[in-house]
Amino acid sequence: VTLFSHIVSGEVASLTESNFESVVAGSDVAIVNFYVPGKILFAKVDCDREKFKDPVQEVAHIDNLDDLDTKKRHMIGCFESKVSDSSRTFSRVASMHRDDCEFHAAFGQVCEAERTAGDFVSFRPPNTLHQDVKYTGSLTDFTALQQWVASKCVPIVREITFENAEELTEEGLPFLILFHHPDDTASVELFNQEVNNQLLQEKANVNFLVADGIKFAHPLHHLGKSTSDLPLLAIDSFRHMYLFPHNVKTDLTKPGLLKQFVEDLHSGKLHREFHHGPDPTTQPETEQAAQEGGAETKNIPRDSSDESKPLSQQKNTSPPESTFKKLAPSRNRYTILRDEL
Repeated sequence: VTLFSHIVSGEVASLTESNFESVVAGSDVAIVNFYVPGKILFAKVDCDREKFKDPVQEVAHIDNLDDLDTKKRHMIGCFESKVSDSSRTFSRVASMHRDDCEFHAAFGQVCEAERTAGDFVSFRPPNTLHQDVKYTGSLTDFTALQQWVASKCVPIVREITFENAEELTEEGLPFLILFHHPDDTASVELFNQEVNNQLLQEKANVNFLVADGIKFAHPLHHLGKSTSDLPLLAIDSFRHMYLFPHNVKTDLTKPGLLKQFVEDLHSGKLHREFHHGPDPTTQPETEQAAQEGGAETKNIPRDSSDESKPLSQQKNTSPPESTFKKLAPSRNRYTILRDEL
């Protein structure tokens, strides 16, 4: 501890436990500098070390490919030589997509039996073993191979977790989220299938996500649901959350329902009905004809309770506020997306 005092003619006094009270008491104004004696150790974390590692894991034995993590996406290359043009192109593509897929390569005799038709690259989807999809283009065409790898390794439907939620919200696109039980893989596969069948053109406008309904139970409570109601589909527009008004297991494959749900978000219908209640529907032709037919048309007499209520008296829907917007990065924090791009 060091004491700076104008009473001591500008000299610096070293404070100890024994003289602290007497020195400070004898000064009108004292500036005390507290410090830790000894050496200071500065630690360094090499954040780029992983980036310099070879993104391609060499396969020592072909049977090792049967032990790959089935939860991940894998790109598998089989080449005659490590220095071949096709192998080098594969490595370049792997460097670009090291965070999207795991890349593996076997060389020479290790995969000689599998390489009867020459070098090849194949993709192994999650939860599969012997269902690899082979690349049919030129192995030395970097652009073509990179585009194919991107189409396989960067899925249109992604999983949202607490670790990547901030990154996903920063993209600024509304979420179409399937909340599912972690053991329910069938609903996830069905959702993937229908998104690819019905909503590919919406890829630039909506983030298609799946979420563990057990971990993300809080948004379910905002929707008035619980884990016993899983699977559930909802849109989070970062203003409100809107629940898919149909049964996910039985109605997701019905033509147009999923697409209409997303289109209602874009058209403002979901938000409009939130404030003003359901849009009025067209009067059925049979009912209209009956009213125009007058006394000659026989129908059941109307009750005063049958009269349609004014729009202002209709019961409003009440979707809850967005919960995922709370996971977005602070507006006061510097980000490349907001401050640079």
